[in-house]
Amino acid sequence: MRAGESFRVAVDALRVNRLRSALTMLGVVIGVAAVVVLVAIGSGARDLVQREIEGLGSNIIFVAPGQLSLGAAPSISRLRLDDVAYLGRITGDESAIAVALNSGETIRAGHRQLYSSIVGANENLRNVFDRPLRRGRYLSRTDVETRRRVVVLGSEVAHRLFGDADPVGRQITVAGGARFRVIGVFEEVGQTFGQSRDAEVHIPVTAAQRLFGVERVDFLAVRAPTKEAVPALRKTVVDALQRRYRGEEFSAITQTQLLGTIGTVLGALTGVLAAIAAISLLVGGVGVSNIMLVSVRERTREIGLRKALGARQRDILSQFLLEAVLLTSLGGAAGIALGVGAALAISAISPVPATIAWWSPALAFAVSAAVGVFFGVAPARRAGRLDPVVALRAE
Repeated sequence: MRAGESFRVAVDALRVNRLRSALTMLGVVIGVAAVVVLVAIGSGARDLVQREIEGLGSNIIFVAPGQLSLGAAPSISRLRLDDVAYLGRITGDESAIAVALNSGETIRAGHRQLYSSIVGANENLRNVFDRPLRRGRYLSRTDVETRRRVVVLGSEVAHRLFGDADPVGRQITVAGGARFRVIGVFEEVGQTFGQSRDAEVHIPVTAAQRLFGVERVDFLAVRAPTKEAVPALRKTVVDALQRRYRGEEFSAITQTQLLGTIGTVLGALTGVLAAIAAISLLVGGVGVSNIMLVSVRERTREIGLRKALGARQRDILSQFLLEAVLLTSLGGAAGIALGVGAALAISAISPVPATIAWWSPALAFAVSAAVGVFFGVAPARRAGRLDPVVALRAE
């Protein structure tokens, strides 16, 4: 039997039992759609995290006491502001070293107030982390050295406290009574790890230390001149701090390491979700096998007649196998369309991102066709082995 004739017969067989064929394909459609959607969401989340980390700046090394890793408990910091000058002498570029001291406090302007993240920073932090300004200026070395009470507002904080008015030159109250004069407003930059960077306010690290009654800084951030210089600079900084603070452990993590760790976690999660979704493909395949067995029983006389007219066993086998593959392939195509549409809808109406990689629909379609082959073999072999005499006598 020619391939074209086999295809036409397969289409006619599916068309005769449209409702049964549609219900059989439903399991495959749901399985393929679920795989496409979950892989798209997982890929989108990974891309979002990568953009957020890269948005902090390039070639940055984060240095903190203890083990700096995801899930590790924070250590009490022994880092001090004068570590910037110390590391600057070793690395040769003090301007590429930023410090931060973080706390959450209530800030007020007139009758308006909000809870915000207070970042005590030195003058280098804006350049290390690429924080452009919308208006005004950033903290200066003089501000840090004189503990001047000045503040740079995130765009969200500026809008909520002052609306559309220009906040530069106005005053806000921090931590219940300390007054700070606004000298600048950041450009909007969005979120990093689920926290809005537009809800931050930056004050001189020395003013923050006085305000919170501490002498430490929470972490250091060092910017390497090139990507190639990151590994060597990372080792130099950690070794220098461990020499200065005998018996203390320091660790540093680069953006590449951070991306690799988070990418591994998200990749594993995406794989698990896709595997769970693929179970419905297995269920759909069982349904295909069951329906094809029913089809063989219903068409026993037709099989006997074809064999009596000269059809070979492989012709009958290929005929029923083609029907099974066609059934799952149509379900796979419908599932891809449904999955892509669902992923785009989720991305449009929710904060959950979705990135549809070209290989995801292609892989889903290939798997759906493979399901047809795998679960269609047994019914096709049964049809091909029927004895023509027995088949013609079947009721």
